[in-house]
Amino acid sequence: MRPLVFALAAIAAVILAPAAALAAPIAIGPPVGTKAPALVATDAAGRPAALADLAGPRGLVLVFVRSARWCPFCQTQLIDLREAQGALKAKGYGLAALSYDSPEVLAQFAARRDIDYPLLSDPKSATIDAFGIRDPQYPAGHMAHGVPQPAIFILSRDGVVKASLAEEGYRTRPPTSVVLETVSRLP
Repeated sequence: MRPLVFALAAIAAVILAPAAALAAPIAIGPPVGTKAPALVATDAAGRPAALADLAGPRGLVLVFVRSARWCPFCQTQLIDLREAQGALKAKGYGLAALSYDSPEVLAQFAARRDIDYPLLSDPKSATIDAFGIRDPQYPAGHMAHGVPQPAIFILSRDGVVKASLAEEGYRTRPPTSVVLETVSRLP
């Protein structure tokens, strides 16, 4: 009887726990302290994107999302990040998000959702692959082939990874408050 009670209690704890409490931080992509790969992407207007143009005086918060077109978790995250843009700028950081979406998809999403920070297009997943965060569960030919595992990298102005934030799975993302706290703790 006792093992059954413990098993039921464990199941109830998992079912009743908030989703954020179940998410586990994971380490993916280039390690902290190493130089991040160069950006190979364009902005929503189709112009080449460069770290020097996107970064603030202290660096760049670079957010990798799966898709602004079809991923509701990404869409929510991109909308939530609007609120962090001013605080990040005040702390000396630029903000940009990158996905495999075309510039047209990103421009339409930004216009519809009043997003004025850069949304970057990496349709061939060159930057996604260089960061080593392509989601391996989607084979060639699948509509999601080439999407990144969601992650946030905080880069210095010279491209060194100062911090990275990622959670297991694609449904839970580091909250904006955690991004702001992380930036605040950086030297």
